[in-house]
Amino acid sequence: MNMQAMLKQAQKLQKDMLETQEKINSTEFTGKSSIVTVKMNGKKELLDIKIDIDKIEADDVELLQDMITVAFNDCMKQIDKETNDKMGAYTKGMPGLF
Repeated sequence: MNMQAMLKQAQKLQKDMLETQEKINSTEFTGKSSIVTVKMNGKKELLDIKIDIDKIEADDVELLQDMITVAFNDCMKQIDKETNDKMGAYTKGMPGLF
């Protein structure tokens, strides 16, 4: 394989990686706990929090804080999994690149 072909292949790979990352970044992920739902994008930016107020007592702030944490972490795991699943094809076993 000549250098020009290798360079062309590397440029295509880079373009494909950037397109895949952009798709992940624009995807919305939803994390849930029993009373809280959070929405984030693939850039790990929090977009929305919904709380089912009917399921909590007025003085149960600690439970609400815990449920927000659970929903947020659920969403973060989904983003990490999606990123690893889609970008892993490019990294071929080189962890930590994305």
